[in-house]
Amino acid sequence: MNRTILIILLSILSLLLLNRCHASNNGFDLTDALVPAELIMSGGPAKDGIPSLDQPKFIAASEAGFLQNSDRILGMNFQGIKKAYPIKILNYHEIVNDDFNGQAITITFCPLCGSGIAYSANINGNKHNFGVSGLLYNSDVLLYDRETQSLWSQIMNKAISGPLKFHRLQAITLSHTSWQDWKHRYPNTLVLSTDTGYQRDYTNNPYDGYELDSSIWFPVTAQDNRYHPKALVVGIELNGQFKVYPFLELEKLNSEVKDTFASEDLIIRYNKQHQSVSIYDPHGNELPTITTFWFAWYAFHPQGLVFKAN
Repeated sequence: MNRTILIILLSILSLLLLNRCHASNNGFDLTDALVPAELIMSGGPAKDGIPSLDQPKFIAASEAGFLQNSDRILGMNFQGIKKAYPIKILNYHEIVNDDFNGQAITITFCPLCGSGIAYSANINGNKHNFGVSGLLYNSDVLLYDRETQSLWSQIMNKAISGPLKFHRLQAITLSHTSWQDWKHRYPNTLVLSTDTGYQRDYTNNPYDGYELDSSIWFPVTAQDNRYHPKALVVGIELNGQFKVYPFLELEKLNSEVKDTFASEDLIIRYNKQHQSVSIYDPHGNELPTITTFWFAWYAFHPQGLVFKAN
């Protein structure tokens, strides 16, 4: 074969392979990512195939007839404003770019990990808008910011690729509880409306039964069988250290728990009825935590401490 033709064919093949790899990464550049690129998986949808809510609408609690008492919500009490974000809506959108008295806040939820986290969307003094990349790491959603196209790991709170690589997001205190609990605490709360601008059946759970199944749909870097993979836990990061409190352990004590971690005194309050946990400092300030599935927490923090009931 003519040498020139061979070079051209090899170049075309290399370009095709590069384009295929680029497509599988939904168009994101994973060069020198903080995690192994081969462990960043496509979740199926394309970039923005799961649409974030960028202009969310809210209704009064009295108008939220689509919610049952037992429905799960993420609740925000910030800048004097109370808002509830139903999981049945977040299952279809995963990200809400919201505003609290001029403060840009991004609410995130990963159905595969059961993890809800709220962040300040101001980075280096600039407001950022987030979308769903369609990619996963450790079965957890990777966000991206539309300003720089950087990829962010939800549970790591960190950009793993792109111009903002190494930057961290500031977590904001968020409640993961039942609608009954939240509306009892804050009867004047606003509620994310099902009028999202998208045709979705929010009465249908696309992940029905997933939280009871022991299967994990996507590869993770570490696993541990001390608890059911989908057992609920609440995790906290203090001074660069990580600790998790399994609900099953807190249930054994059936009381308020006092603990010392990372040289900080903590008060852990577990509500069995509403399957929620809040962690406070000695002054009564609630601290940012993450409620998630055991498998997801362990995949990211295999060396972290695990609370055991005495």
